Amino acid sequence: MDKLQISSYLIFIISVAAIAYGLLFNPANWVVYGISIIFIPSGILSFGLIVMKKGPKEAEEDKTREPFIGY
Repeated sequence: MDKLQISSYLIFIISVAAIAYGLLFNPANWVVYGISIIFIPSGILSFGLIVMKKGPKEAEEDKTREPFIGY
């Protein structure tokens, strides 16, 4: 696994943990606002990077068979 995938999984896990903390333990309002401003968008971004990194198997085969020749 490369750095991008490892960091995406790490950020996603931290985001889910922070969101769960905000929902379960009822912290102060400013903590909930901080969690919502920082961890929800970073969780969505990291999930998107994880999904984009995997890609379908057909795309992997197409990349190896047909090199990019430009426009």
